[in-house]
Amino acid sequence: MQDQKGDFSTSQVTVYIGSPSHISSASNTSCSPEVSAGTDSPSRMKPSIAIILCLLVLGVDSQRWLEFIKEAGQGTRDMWRAYSDMKEANWKGADKYFHARGNYDAAQRGPGGGWAAKVISDAREGIQRFTGRGAADSRADQFANRWGRSGRDPNYFRPVGLPSKY
Repeated sequence: MQDQKGDFSTSQVTVYIGSPSHISSASNTSCSPEVSAGTDSPSRMKPSIAIILCLLVLGVDSQRWLEFIKEAGQGTRDMWRAYSDMKEANWKGADKYFHARGNYDAAQRGPGGGWAAKVISDAREGIQRFTGRGAADSRADQFANRWGRSGRDPNYFRPVGLPSKY
């Protein structure tokens, strides 16, 4: 321990590292206490400390994170609306248009909406690929998804005759 002059005094130092079976204490007569971790492996960060660090990082700009979460929710709603419209329209060849439109609308919300659109699109295509849908069709859907997220006009994929309601 350091006294008021900055000198180190002789003291008993107890250091706790690892689980209770690895607790050690050492008498210290020098400036550097003996530390025994019980193993040669480096110690790991405790989950509670990791959570606190994450909260500190998030707290720096919490207003932006709240906005991101709001945008993600709105983008999710946009994706759902495009999906519902596609099912309602039941129009042959309109699949790519609704993919592009859902991603476009979501991305217009901001970074949170764009993130939600990417996550939902990737998950949807991953599930469809897993269930045996063709890889070529999945690639075409992903092209339409990226097209919409990039801010390009989804009407590029609009089939002739699709009601103006959509």
